Amino acid sequence: MNEPLTTLGQTEVQIPWLGIGTWQWGDTMMWGYGKGYAGDDLRAAFAAAVADGGRFFDTAEVYGMGRSERFLGRFIHERGLEKEVIVATKFFPFPWRFSRQQLLAALRRSLQRLGLARVDLYQVHWPSPPMPVERWAEALADAVEAGLTRAVGVSNYNAEQLRAAHAVLAKRGIPLASNQVHYSLLHRAPERDGVLAACRELGVTLIAYSPLEKGVLTGKYTPEHPLPGLRGRLYNRRLAELQPLLTRLREIGAAHGGKTPAQVALNWLICQGTVPIPGAKNARQVESNLGALGWRLTSDEVATLTTLSEEMQT
Repeated sequence: MNEPLTTLGQTEVQIPWLGIGTWQWGDTMMWGYGKGYAGDDLRAAFAAAVADGGRFFDTAEVYGMGRSERFLGRFIHERGLEKEVIVATKFFPFPWRFSRQQLLAALRRSLQRLGLARVDLYQVHWPSPPMPVERWAEALADAVEAGLTRAVGVSNYNAEQLRAAHAVLAKRGIPLASNQVHYSLLHRAPERDGVLAACRELGVTLIAYSPLEKGVLTGKYTPEHPLPGLRGRLYNRRLAELQPLLTRLREIGAAHGGKTPAQVALNWLICQGTVPIPGAKNARQVESNLGALGWRLTSDEVATLTTLSEEMQT
């Protein structure tokens, strides 16, 4: 992979234009960890990522109830890459968490699971009530000042919440680095609700999760070959209507030397100035995802996909 890095918000942290999502690493409910893939597959995924320049990993304390962080920490230490990889994790604001100190305590537990002295990016996972977003923003600033994280961000914040968190952090002299939200060719809400515009205005990196819609945009699934389990209940009824978009993704990929639908869909997000973080269960998926880097769609191709996907929004 030969791709320049991008700056995470207005911080000094440099990240690749594509990260590795680790929701699948230990999760049994959505992804079925232990049925079809296991720890050795995840170890191979990690190895494939770092071998090809994939150094940015996103996890969370609730992914696999701590398993994801433990897996990631184990793989980092097995290869002695503590200073080479970029690690992001998240704090989940459960209703019984109501003080700034609880965020710091949760971060320390995440660091313990990861085996790290600090992370590169710490994020509030959801703007969940009853606590105001301003309180968690103050706690994020505390975390930076305590030396527990290099940068701080949020996730699933709307434009108003994003601005509020940004303002609190700015008063403490700390930039809001990122907002991690659901964004893909099939879910372009950040364009309509002002989140993407607010990120651009404030210099906040938009990190796009579910960029392949849990596998739908890989082109692997059809009405004759539907998605399994919970993913199927979410998407199978729409597979027929999505085939024209998937066909166009294949055509555009062919024009770029045989890129896959997934690689084209990820490249479209990169062309919007965002950083997608597709998940991966094994080395093959990591290698496929990283194939979205090192090239760019033309402006006409971006426009074509933008127009075609308008009618298919979730």
